[in-house]
Amino acid sequence: MDPDLTELTELIPLDPRQFIGIPLALIGAVFLSLGAQFQHRGVVKVEALTADTLGKGLNGRQLALLLARPSWVLGTLMLGLAIVFQLSSLYFAPLIVVQPLGALALVITSILNSRVNHVKLSRKSIVAIIMCVGGVFVFVGVAAFTAVSKPVTDGQIVTILVILGVVLTAAAITFGLLRHRIRALFYVIMAGVIYGFVATLAKVVLNRVQQGEFEWLTFLCVLALLAGTGLGAYFVQNAYASGPPDLVIAGLTVVDPMVAVLIGVIVLGEASQAPLWAIFVFIVTGAIAVWGVFRLAKNHPQTRL
Repeated sequence: MDPDLTELTELIPLDPRQFIGIPLALIGAVFLSLGAQFQHRGVVKVEALTADTLGKGLNGRQLALLLARPSWVLGTLMLGLAIVFQLSSLYFAPLIVVQPLGALALVITSILNSRVNHVKLSRKSIVAIIMCVGGVFVFVGVAAFTAVSKPVTDGQIVTILVILGVVLTAAAITFGLLRHRIRALFYVIMAGVIYGFVATLAKVVLNRVQQGEFEWLTFLCVLALLAGTGLGAYFVQNAYASGPPDLVIAGLTVVDPMVAVLIGVIVLGEASQAPLWAIFVFIVTGAIAVWGVFRLAKNHPQTRL
């Protein structure tokens, strides 16, 4: 092989299979957006028929009533499809390549929500959306050519599970102490953080299956994944009850991937071969995207904080 070509290959650790995950992640983002819109509609209708629980969390009766709302059930099915496509994309590509692509859902949901509720997005809201999506897509563009998937070790799995345990404990304590004062932004951030771990655990399980190593530690990851999915879903429903769906999607499509990316970079070493300039781009674009979420939360005309 030509020496120059060999050097280029070493500098760009690109696996062509990674690009299979990109369209799968984009399709998942479409289902995520539509599912969020339908679920939000179901939650709003249930709240209209029951006592207002803003800041108190949905109660058991309201959660049961959601199962009788066709719009909520349809939204849940669409979110299920979104998960299937997301898992498929994670099978082919590293976390830091496909996970942030869910930002497309923010654009679709913002437009749908604006049309459905006849609420014109303000200039500040549009700028916030551009910050979210622009930051994420630049991030992914760089990650697609610099990220690598590596076998997951037992030590890495233990580290992820310990961090998740700390996060869930902190969330439970905060929710218990401040339940009556909590608003949409808390639910959005916590759901995003938890789903970031869920995506990471899904990637770990898929990685272990590919390695043919499905033992007790992998099984523990599956249990943690299911528990995190359930808790994250509860936070999402409460976020729908106290804020517009595009705020919820903004959190899930920015906080979720940023958490997954941090774990992918720090714990799983997916950016270990990325050059210094790429790391700088990751930090800057990630900060821009997260700041966009907070701007959207502050300036969205339907947000109740």
